[in-house]
Amino acid sequence: MLEHIPHWLGSALKGLRAGANKLAIVQPELGSFEVLHLASPAFANGGRLPERFTADGEGVSPPLFWTGVPEGTECLALIVEDPDAPAPQPLVHAVIWGLPVEGDLKEGAIRADGAGDAEGKDVGRNSFLGEGWLPPDPPTGHGPHHYAFQLFALGGGCEIGENPGRSALVKAMAGHVLAAGLLTGVYSRGEEAPTGLVGETAPV
Repeated sequence: MLEHIPHWLGSALKGLRAGANKLAIVQPELGSFEVLHLASPAFANGGRLPERFTADGEGVSPPLFWTGVPEGTECLALIVEDPDAPAPQPLVHAVIWGLPVEGDLKEGAIRADGAGDAEGKDVGRNSFLGEGWLPPDPPTGHGPHHYAFQLFALGGGCEIGENPGRSALVKAMAGHVLAAGLLTGVYSRGEEAPTGLVGETAPV
């Protein structure tokens, strides 16, 4: 949709961005926590997102894996946000609650699942109020957008209502975050695409 915005208009809006200080991972109500490792075999931290994960390609969610989850973790939660969106708040691209402590997310795994699955995983609502992965779709000429994949290791209860949104999830996580990891992918339109870094390989 935003690919149809004229280049001149996207360039004019370059200074209008939500801001990284509004990302979930830096919100004070979540407290202090350890660091865990979040990565993708498809792109490196700070590297360019492959087109197939965006609105310019197939629009599927990227694969992810994690290590260093601390003892006492009962489940994991993932929030993906774009702090460079020309809006008052970061654009939410994905919310998932109840991920297993040991595991990963396969390519295309972030999709609508209704009330969740039998293991307790539930894909919540993105900024367009739909379940699943909202493919990156930055305005043409707006400059690089940094997509923040934020994974939280949670102790205590992992209960929340069906189809949680970002605000409900952050509220539920307050006081329960033991560790968190951050992986950033970059994407832009109407500019020369950087070659990017080679993605990391998941451990065997």
